Amino acid sequence: MKENSYTPAQASAVSGLPLKAVQKLIEVRLISPSKKRKGSEIQRLLSSEQVVYLRLEAGGVRLLPLAARREVARTVISDPEINTIVLEGGSALVVEVKKARRDVEQELKRLRKVQAMVVSDPEIMRGMPVFKGTRIPVELVAEMTAQGATVEEILAGYPALNREQVELAPLYVMAFPRRGRPAHRPWAKKKPVRVTRQRRAVA
Repeated sequence: MKENSYTPAQASAVSGLPLKAVQKLIEVRLISPSKKRKGSEIQRLLSSEQVVYLRLEAGGVRLLPLAARREVARTVISDPEINTIVLEGGSALVVEVKKARRDVEQELKRLRKVQAMVVSDPEIMRGMPVFKGTRIPVELVAEMTAQGATVEEILAGYPALNREQVELAPLYVMAFPRRGRPAHRPWAKKKPVRVTRQRRAVA
């Protein structure tokens, strides 16, 4: 697997493990990210093999005792070529690393593909990430998907998009969450303001 570095959010999106669970594993030092300064901030980054371990956690390794999980994590991270891990205990348990690695590679390909589809330009939608050649925010498409809209329904409303863009929008939003103040979302429906009138007291 090609070595690279990923933020916890990207690792979560690719591995299928919730971000809070990823952060918990970092807190208990089951995985130890490297650190890189980005401007005034310190960014935590995970390796490809650490992401593979997160995939194993999502697949059920998290149900094992902590000591066994540490053993699996150490083995996966230290040996990028390993395919299976046999854990000795009351009965032998085989952890299939090869499949997890293949799954991660597939998701990383999808992530790179959607990254190439998206652009962020201050002149377009205030810099909000949109699909190239459109003014359609990726977040909007992901929200519609989360609310139950089908790919066909979204394409009918936004014919400038294609099926692949719609399907990959949730992955992009998970991997690259917006930071800071809530984003201006012009597409969001505003709640109507209720106006109540008070009767004037009659003397």
